[in-house]
Amino acid sequence: MSIKKQFVKTKPVCKVTFSVEAKTANEASVVGDFNNWSLEEGALSKLKNGTFKATFDLNKDAVYEFKYVIDGVFVNEPEADSFKWNDYAGAENSVLAI
Repeated sequence: MSIKKQFVKTKPVCKVTFSVEAKTANEASVVGDFNNWSLEEGALSKLKNGTFKATFDLNKDAVYEFKYVIDGVFVNEPEADSFKWNDYAGAENSVLAI
């Protein structure tokens, strides 16, 4: 799993690429504050090597909670900027700071 941030100089956004290696999975999404925790909006595309990947434009100077959903299972990003307890989920969420 990994996150790549590419800041856009001409706009107040950051292109964030989420990448998850899940060779045996059928589907994967990234859900969080930036897409209202929507599986559809956060759908990742499966590459031939078994990695799921997508890039999203997120507002700069913001902090987002998120998780991956791999075949219906919620998973944190080990390389997240930090982690935050979420009472609603009863678990920690990954945190992305831009």
